[in-house]
Amino acid sequence: MRTVRNGRTAGTAAGALLAVAVLVGCGAGGGSPGPGGPSAGATSGATAGVTAGVTSGATAGTPASPGRPAPSASPSPDPAAERLVTVTRTGGFAGRTVVLTVRGDGSWTRTAGTARPEAGQLPPSALEALRTALRAADLPRLPADATTDPPVYDGFAYTFVYEGSTVSSDQGSLTPGLERVLAALPGF
Repeated sequence: MRTVRNGRTAGTAAGALLAVAVLVGCGAGGGSPGPGGPSAGATSGATAGVTAGVTSGATAGTPASPGRPAPSASPSPDPAAERLVTVTRTGGFAGRTVVLTVRGDGSWTRTAGTARPEAGQLPPSALEALRTALRAADLPRLPADATTDPPVYDGFAYTFVYEGSTVSSDQGSLTPGLERVLAALPGF
């Protein structure tokens, strides 16, 4: 009979034994007993979970066991609920900031400082008019920042965010396309 004198070898063997005990004790069945009772579910569930995890390529945090569906990808957001355009208006005599966001389904929200947000819904014809104005404005081809010289004191400055493009313009530098976008939006 041979005696193990190396503490590392005994520690490694004890660690492996502990890992097997945890797998058998916990099972991969999510904590509920299997059809054969607690011991049958824990033993067969742990073995099946480890085998399925190795063969199916499961990763940590995504157990693969019989009876438990494979994790699915999170659902993609509804394109109609995505932001269509956000317009921020700052300045004016009072120096207020108002942010108006219109989503693809025509719903909109308007916030002004600490005031309670307002919300509404564009009718389909108004939503289509806004989409047409946004396409015609061609934001990607506009300068990112346009201001008049000298500046218009107490005038408004606008920032438009649409399809990855951001354009800032003061009241005196608005292009005709941006003016049509403003006209198609719910009022500020």
